[in-house]
Amino acid sequence: MACGSGSGKNRLSSASSPYLRQHADNPVAWYEWGDEPLAAAKKENKPLLISIGYSSCHWCHEMEKESFMDTAVARVMNENFICIKVDREERPDIDNLYMYACKMITGGEGGWPLNAFALPDGKPFFAGTYYSKTSWKNLLIEISRAYKEKRSLVIKQAEALTKGIADELVPFNKGDAPVSMASIQDYQKLFDTICVNMDTANGGLVGEPKFPMPDVTEFLLQYYYYTKDKRAIDAASTTLTKMALGGIYDQVGGGFARYSTDRKWHIPHFEKMLYDNAQLISVYSHAYQLTRNDFYKTIVNETISFVERELAAPSGSFYSSVNADTENGEGEFYAWKEKEFQQTSRNDNLVLEYFNITPEGNWKNGNNILSSVYTPAQFALKKKLSPVQITSSLDSAKGRLLFVRNKRIKPTTDTKILTSWNAMMLKGYIDAYLATGEPRFLTKALGLANFLEKSMLNKTGALKRILSEGKVSVDGFLDDYAWTAYAFLKLYQVSFDKYWLDLSKQIVDYALNNFYNKDSYLLYYSTVHNSKLVVNKIETADEAIPSSNSILATALYGLGVIYEKSDYIELCKGMLQAVSGQMKRYPAYHTTWCGLTGLLANGTYEVAVMGKDAVDRNKELQKNYLPDCILMGAEYEEDLPLLKNKLRDNITLIYVCTNRVCKRPVQNVGEALKQITNNR
Repeated sequence: MACGSGSGKNRLSSASSPYLRQHADNPVAWYEWGDEPLAAAKKENKPLLISIGYSSCHWCHEMEKESFMDTAVARVMNENFICIKVDREERPDIDNLYMYACKMITGGEGGWPLNAFALPDGKPFFAGTYYSKTSWKNLLIEISRAYKEKRSLVIKQAEALTKGIADELVPFNKGDAPVSMASIQDYQKLFDTICVNMDTANGGLVGEPKFPMPDVTEFLLQYYYYTKDKRAIDAASTTLTKMALGGIYDQVGGGFARYSTDRKWHIPHFEKMLYDNAQLISVYSHAYQLTRNDFYKTIVNETISFVERELAAPSGSFYSSVNADTENGEGEFYAWKEKEFQQTSRNDNLVLEYFNITPEGNWKNGNNILSSVYTPAQFALKKKLSPVQITSSLDSAKGRLLFVRNKRIKPTTDTKILTSWNAMMLKGYIDAYLATGEPRFLTKALGLANFLEKSMLNKTGALKRILSEGKVSVDGFLDDYAWTAYAFLKLYQVSFDKYWLDLSKQIVDYALNNFYNKDSYLLYYSTVHNSKLVVNKIETADEAIPSSNSILATALYGLGVIYEKSDYIELCKGMLQAVSGQMKRYPAYHTTWCGLTGLLANGTYEVAVMGKDAVDRNKELQKNYLPDCILMGAEYEEDLPLLKNKLRDNITLIYVCTNRVCKRPVQNVGEALKQITNNR
């Protein structure tokens, strides 16, 4: 077997991805994705076997242990296929393509590990997820036999499947419908449909497993702000409170797992991802601004503490994820036997009751996953104690539990650094700073922004996606551009440093020049010229992460307002119109688009703050939840259109404007807020 190394390691030993390197000792002759394996497949007349996963994926590790480390299974794979291993976080374009194939074959089911079979040119003809060793070996034999004996049928299947994927991934056309403004009625209908699909008892969308879906909650908060419809804030509050009390939230160390396997958020799938936690920092910050519920502020602080403790890189950036597994098994790091918990918490019966610890355990093997039915304030009321007493007991116990837990075998960390996920964390820091007023969060945001600019962005506006082992690699995808531009735009709006605004515009312009699909109002996921896949995806659905197109459209709108660029705003409207059909059919999976509908339907305020105290007044203003405000300003004369001729000597003024027509300028933040909210 030619593995590409004489050391017992295969070709993956030199991969930049930690996940790929984890497979370097497999007896499978893995390739990384590239021209070499496709050329080998054509030369040897073998189909491609493309196995896709990621470092913190439990079932990916299980399939590796059962099948990819088995020499007999590896022999079948090596003799009959050209085998390619893909890190889905490093190459989401490849993952997206073959995940669509899997869902089309299985009727909508997908997941990881993802195992796809394709012609030598990359066109898929079969795909599935996890297989036991016996099932996997049988499938390999069946696929190989079909490829050798029924080649014409396999090719026909691949052509049909690829056409179906292309129709699904590039479904839009400029001529489908005229561009129109979103209406209040559209906005209300979107909310009504989402509201029906909310779990009123447990929060989140109905069903199980349950994913946090931060953008759904963001939409509910925005809808409540505009309409004061109690259903919206009730659904948002139930979701945020139940998640933060559930096992999906690490009650000891902070931070959220990727999803829960049940509808009550109790038993998580234990991997912890940067992208989830970054987005949840933002949504809990917004909820705190809107409700002033101190419990949400606590979750913001604890989640940031988790990210900084477990995912911080020396560069000021953040790693991708914490694994679900340790040598002891999935989730064992986070679980507690009653006796150990009692000893660690010093037999504090209040703490024992608060976290639902039982002798028989509430999970498996007598283990307990920590969760609660009450917030600390509710528990204090129940026990007729002061909130300070309860909080003090809980904080003391958490400190001891964390100290003891850290002596256990820790889950591994995927140390690759992703541009888009770090941009999400940059936005999370900004939102947390505005909500809490904690100066350290703004300092961290500036450090992270400097990292992204210096390490991942070049002078043309082009981004790289990955930093791993000190090396930058993989050209950025649209989500890298969209999130970085959006985060830099947000950083300008809190700092009034125009440098970040100009960088945001440069990144957007690069994306428009290199990703734009001329037949629609939308952008490809990969650059128009560099994608070598059989289909270049157009990503529009907002799922665990909002789509790259919806985030870019939101950034375009903000930049269009600040720079008074009507072409940006018209393109934003065109993008929204292009997805309007899908959005209306499945609003819960297009909620960032729904939020953009709200902005266009209800209107936004341009708020300009000018004068020597502009930054401080801006901070005071943005302590409040203001999703309909686009902020700009300066301490000195500035050449942005709306800021011209607005500077006055020795005075700081706030201008609240609509469509570039400004109300009487005021000095007092409270008066400015009245001008903003009086029309709501």
